[in-house]
Amino acid sequence: MNEEEMRKRLELLRIDHRDLDAAIDALTAAGATDQLQIARLKKRKLKLRDQISLIEDYLIPDIIA
Repeated sequence: MNEEEMRKRLELLRIDHRDLDAAIDALTAAGATDQLQIARLKKRKLKLRDQISLIEDYLIPDIIA
């Protein structure tokens, strides 16, 4: 995967992360009683965050000063 593909993937992951966040907020605000569904969405959101972090770390290397 080249850098351009990684940047596109990163953007898609960020969009999915925002969508999951909105879905979780909507379910919580609606008083959803299905806590299992909310927990699954939160777990998926955390996995996306991990993937985002991995790609960001690759694209933005640490600079040792």
